[in-house]
Amino acid sequence: MKKVIFIAVLLLNATVFAQVGAKIEFKDKDNTIDYGTTNKEDDNGIRVFEFTNTGDADLIVTNVQSTCGCTVPSKPTEPIPPGKTGKIEVKYNMHTGLIRKTITVESNAVNTEDGKVAIKIKGEVIEKPVVNLLEKKTKSPMMQ
Repeated sequence: MKKVIFIAVLLLNATVFAQVGAKIEFKDKDNTIDYGTTNKEDDNGIRVFEFTNTGDADLIVTNVQSTCGCTVPSKPTEPIPPGKTGKIEVKYNMHTGLIRKTITVESNAVNTEDGKVAIKIKGEVIEKPVVNLLEKKTKSPMMQ
């Protein structure tokens, strides 16, 4: 009798703890994309977060929202089937200075708290150095 109860408890626990539904897993380490050091003249500010639905139901991204207006995210319009990948495109407006922005992704994923997960961008935008072609060189190549 004890064995039957023990097996029943194990099966009940396995059922309770097994998450059934859509699951979202982002490709980038720590859900973060690093722009590095860049300048606005050479960079359009667009980055793409790739994710996979590792669950057993369609993943539906219901909302993607940034912490400020300088970062504009776009979400997938169609459900992502199990085993397939999706993309969230983020466009930063490339203001000079440090980049530290968080984007909240809301979905029907069962592996995140309330279906929400934070993705982040970081980096630094610098002014492109101005090269003055008329400036005299300090050393001639012939003098080396």
